[in-house]
Amino acid sequence: MNEARAAIRYAKATLDFAVEKKAADKVDKDMRNIATVISESSELQNVLLSPVIKGASKKNSLNAIFKGSNEITLGLIDTLTSNKRIEMLQQVAYKYIILFEKMKGEDIAYVTSAVPLTADIEKKILAQVTKLTGNKVTIENKVDKSVVGGFILRVGDLQYDASVANKLNGLKREFTNSL
Repeated sequence: MNEARAAIRYAKATLDFAVEKKAADKVDKDMRNIATVISESSELQNVLLSPVIKGASKKNSLNAIFKGSNEITLGLIDTLTSNKRIEMLQQVAYKYIILFEKMKGEDIAYVTSAVPLTADIEKKILAQVTKLTGNKVTIENKVDKSVVGGFILRVGDLQYDASVANKLNGLKREFTNSL
């Protein structure tokens, strides 16, 4: 089974269990924290991916880092460790967030741009994404200078890359292939 499908299955099972226990909001908060912490820490990413570090050590580290998380979240960490899939924790967290938002009829549009979005541009993007998804949408803007210009829009599993960096890479591939 490929990693994305497995991550969706773990996320769906976690969401179903959290809804049953009436803790979906708390687990959502935990998943957002997990996604942020892992994405901001290259050391933690390396620990999770390392085949040398034992699963029990990874589990103990994660339990210490995310101490105070909901028991369902800690159970997910335990399950992923037991099934030797702990490297998927960040993916599962992202998928959980997406599924939880869909369940609530909301979406978050992640917009990565070289400069912060103006209110006018944000309003236009919001209108288009709302029309596209039919759901209530909020925008999260991330500034990344490597985009060069334009933007990358991600809503759920859909991604639209209108960045200058992407267009330059496309040109580079065309020139390389034509030589």
